[in-house]
Amino acid sequence: MDAELFPRTRGRIAPGAVHVPGWLGPRQQRELLGACREWARPPAGLRTVRTPGGGTMSARQVCLGLHWYPYGYARTAVDGDGAPVKPFPAWLGDLGRRAVADALGPDAAADAAYDIALINFYDAGARMGMHRDSDERSTAPVVSLSLGDTCTFRFGNTAHRSRPYTDVELRSGDLFVFGGPARLAHHGVPRVFPGTAPPELGLAGRLSITLRVSGLTDPTATAG
Repeated sequence: MDAELFPRTRGRIAPGAVHVPGWLGPRQQRELLGACREWARPPAGLRTVRTPGGGTMSARQVCLGLHWYPYGYARTAVDGDGAPVKPFPAWLGDLGRRAVADALGPDAAADAAYDIALINFYDAGARMGMHRDSDERSTAPVVSLSLGDTCTFRFGNTAHRSRPYTDVELRSGDLFVFGGPARLAHHGVPRVFPGTAPPELGLAGRLSITLRVSGLTDPTATAG
């Protein structure tokens, strides 16, 4: 039986932060996965992100529109192969605005000109520490879409990385949007659950597709 005993419902995690389970249907998930696989190919493909302290992030990443690196944006993969970043497709921006309108209402999506995407791939051992998405010059909501394995998504506060925070289970197809007073909240992924992806999706691991509005007129001049 495919139906859950207790179906998941959308939840308001904090003011401005909303979780919408199963927002992407099976066909949409397959189509988005196919696009991610193309974007992950070189040049400017999937890479390991190195931190300023000399460490590496366990989740690998590919960017669209502008290339993110700690802690700024550029037009080329400056910490990768140096190739120009892949373009941000218009249909992905449309998807982001629909997501915001569904989660937060049409007014929140009216001026959201999404132009960058960070796509993170998590294998069984990958994690993401608590951080804020603060390298943009726009306050437009952040849109996060999940594909593949289930994870624990930890959504915290704007002041620091520690408690209070709320742990949310994100499954394949789930949507999480945060804007307004939650736009600069700390968040992370402390755990991924291997083997929990829908078998028909054909993905081992987890992909998060995060859409943002850069607000940058000069992508070499970034917020630190």
